[in-house]
Amino acid sequence: MKSPIVPSLALILSGGLLAVSAVAEPKASLAFAGAEGFGQFASGGNGGEVFHVTTLEDSGAGSFREAVSKPNRLVVFDVSGIIHLKSNVSVSSDLTLAGQTAPGDGIMLYGRSVSFSTQHNVIVRYLRFREGIAGDKGKCSVNLSGGRDMIFDHCSIEWGRWDCLGLTQGSHDITFQNCIIGEGVDPQRFGSLSDTVTNITYTHNLWINNQSRNPKAKGRIQYINNVVYNWGVCGLVGGHSGADHFQDVVGNYFIAGPNSNKHAVGECAATDHMYLKGNLVDTDKDGKLNGRELVPADFGSGEGAPTFVDKPSVGPLEGLKIESAEDAVKSVLANAGCSLHRDSVDARLIDAVQSYGTRGKIIHSEEEAGGSGELKEVHAGAK
Repeated sequence: MKSPIVPSLALILSGGLLAVSAVAEPKASLAFAGAEGFGQFASGGNGGEVFHVTTLEDSGAGSFREAVSKPNRLVVFDVSGIIHLKSNVSVSSDLTLAGQTAPGDGIMLYGRSVSFSTQHNVIVRYLRFREGIAGDKGKCSVNLSGGRDMIFDHCSIEWGRWDCLGLTQGSHDITFQNCIIGEGVDPQRFGSLSDTVTNITYTHNLWINNQSRNPKAKGRIQYINNVVYNWGVCGLVGGHSGADHFQDVVGNYFIAGPNSNKHAVGECAATDHMYLKGNLVDTDKDGKLNGRELVPADFGSGEGAPTFVDKPSVGPLEGLKIESAEDAVKSVLANAGCSLHRDSVDARLIDAVQSYGTRGKIIHSEEEAGGSGELKEVHAGAK
């Protein structure tokens, strides 16, 4: 299942470039073409061994669990389908998880949580992480506590039992781009607790069908060109604590759905230092995308109001692809999630957004929405 990296093994893929060479890329090189934000320079498993995932079994030779059990690996997938995890999985450092190499419609990791906690230098692309109601209460589909130097691109992070994404405890220099983060299940049904974090970039993600925390932004966070759809009690949540938090909020579109109240943003305090530019909000649920400008008053008043600043305070915006909020909706609908081949779950979520307020549901269990669906098992080279 393992092979050394050789110069002839270069994966050149439509929609992005992943170059694998015998020599590790220098720190200044992008993780891949199109990588952005604070995690853009992760080198992952470049220079390590290539590990081929060849089975959908939970464990054993050629399994995903075995692939991520050791560092310094570039993990490629010679099989597509659903990997039913029987227990939670912990991932090692210095890894590239190249989900775009899977044949067929790609890979779903279903039933338990995947943890990147305490690890560093990881690249993750085109994978579906779905814990589901059978997972452990208190876990997230992706757990990332105390990690650094990572980038997640075109991933579907859904059905978390606490939050879909847990990003906490000093994690820093991490990007989530072109992802779907949503449809949390019981007991909390939340998007992400992003707590005690530094230099986090969220760009061009879809946050959908979460009761709240899209995310809860406690730390230093760039929030660029995200689409938030069908929040429950609140969309983007401030840190609202005694510590200082910094959020650069640029070009996002907040679209109410059937379960949404008027609070697209909120739960802030004066310790939230926010830079706002070019954000729109649409709360009329009329089936048309016709939002208005998101203004400081939308965030609350009195003790519930953040401190607004007149320039970005998290980091420079140069080098980030920044679109208008209207164009961000188009980009997110076209590209977010494991979108080389969208499965029925993500197709359903995208369809809900396109209703602009008339479809979508915050659920208690994935079974309410049709369950995991199907991904055919396809092996590379099979006829």
